[in-house]
Amino acid sequence: MRRVILPICLILGACVPGTFHKEAPASRAAMPEQRIMPPMKGFSAPRPTPPQRANRDIQRDFLDLSFEMESGRRLHQFSRFEGPITVRVTGRPPITLMSDLNRVIHRLRTEAGIDIRSVSDGPANITIEAVNRDDIRRSLPSAACFVVPNIESLAEYRGARGSRRTDWTQIARREKIAIFVPNDSSPQETRDCLHEELAQAIGPLNDLYRLSDSVFNDDNVHAVLTGFDMLILRAYYAPELRAGMTLREVEERLPAILSRLNPGGDRLAPRFAGSTPRAWIDAIQTALGPGARAPARRAAAVDAVRIAQAVGWTDHRRAFSHFALGRLTQASNPDFALNQFRLADQFYARTPGTALHRAFVAAQLASHEIAQGRGDEALRLIGPNMGAAERYENAALLATLKMLQSEALALEGRVAESQAVRLDSLGWARYGYGADWAVEAKLREVGSLNPLNRSNGAR
Repeated sequence: MRRVILPICLILGACVPGTFHKEAPASRAAMPEQRIMPPMKGFSAPRPTPPQRANRDIQRDFLDLSFEMESGRRLHQFSRFEGPITVRVTGRPPITLMSDLNRVIHRLRTEAGIDIRSVSDGPANITIEAVNRDDIRRSLPSAACFVVPNIESLAEYRGARGSRRTDWTQIARREKIAIFVPNDSSPQETRDCLHEELAQAIGPLNDLYRLSDSVFNDDNVHAVLTGFDMLILRAYYAPELRAGMTLREVEERLPAILSRLNPGGDRLAPRFAGSTPRAWIDAIQTALGPGARAPARRAAAVDAVRIAQAVGWTDHRRAFSHFALGRLTQASNPDFALNQFRLADQFYARTPGTALHRAFVAAQLASHEIAQGRGDEALRLIGPNMGAAERYENAALLATLKMLQSEALALEGRVAESQAVRLDSLGWARYGYGADWAVEAKLREVGSLNPLNRSNGAR
C-alpha cells in the first residue's frame, strides 16, 4: 500500500497575513470567472539522475527493501517474477493512463532491463484495474492506490482480503498481481500510483524513510521512478538472483552485481545513514496521514522534530520533520511556520540529492514573500527551483511555482510577463490538478496571496 501520507506541496494560503481571510475552496457550484483552458502539457524525455551513493550503502538499502515489508514483517525469501512480465489494464481507465503506462514500461525495459510489456486482452501477470476513489477507500480507507498478489480484480480482493492467498510473506515466485488505481483523480495522481505500485508489484515491497532519492519512501516527495530506483530494479532482476533465495544468498551475490551495474559506486565512501526509529515514523504518519484531528497532527509533528533532534539527524529526515511542522502550523502561527520552512531548507541543503525537496520548500517560502508584497524576493526563490520540478516530472509543483511566479511578476509591475507565465501554468495545472474547477481553485488560492488582489479584488 502506498501514498497514505497527504501530498506535501498543495497548501499555500495559510501564509496570508491574519488580516485577510482566505476564501473557501472552490467547488463546481462556485467558480471564478470561466477561462478558456490551454491544452494539457506533458513532460519530454525522462532525465533521471544517477544514484550518488556508495555501493555499500546501496547494498544495505537493497536488502532492507527486499527482505522486509512496510509493516516491519520480515520476508524469509527473495520474491520476484521469473520470465517475461505482461501487464494489462481493466476497468475504466482515464484518457491519460495508457500513455503514462506505456512511458513507464518503456523506462523499465530500457533503464532497468526488465522484460515487461503491455497486452490488450487475455491473461496477464499484472492487472491494473482503474476504479473510482470511493471503491478503493471502501477496501483500504487510507490508500489512494494499492497492490495485492494472487488476484485480478477489486471484487476478487474483497473476498480474499486477509487470507493466506494475499499474504506477501508466502510468495517466492510472483505469478499474478493486481494494482488498483483511481480513475477520478488528477492525471498526475494516477500516474504517480502507476509508478509506485508497478515498482512494488515487480520489485521491493518495503519503503525506507532514509532514502532521499527514491519512490521507495513514504514521504511522497518523489513520484516517478528515479535513477536509484531503476538501479534497484535492474539489480532485482539480475541473472545472478532468482526467486526463493535467502537473504544470505542474495547478500553474497549483491556486491558483484552492483559493481557490474554501478561501477562508480565502488569509488564512493559509504555514509551509513542510521535506521529510522518506529516512533518517528508513527509521528510523521499521524501528522500527515488520514484520521487525526488538527491538534493531534500538530503534536505529532512536534514529536517528529523532537525525535529527529534527539537522534542527531542532519539529513532529509530532519528537514522533513521541520517541513511537516511548518505545514501544520501555517494557519495558527505563520511566523513559527516560516521558521520551520527555513530550517527545513537548511537541512535539505546539507543532504545530496534533495533538489526536488528544496523546490517544495521554495514554494512555501515564496508564498510568504508574495503575501508580504516582496515580489523580487519571491522571484529569487522560485527561479532556481523551476528546473527541479520539471526534471522530476511534478506538474502540480511546477504549475504552483509558475502561478507564484506570475503573482511575483505582477507585484513588480511586469504585467505582460505575469500574464504569459500564468497562461503557461494552466497547461501544467491541468495535468497536475485535473479538472478545470480544481485548476481554478488553485489559481484563486495562489492569487489570494497577492496584496494587490486583496486591495483591488481578485482578477
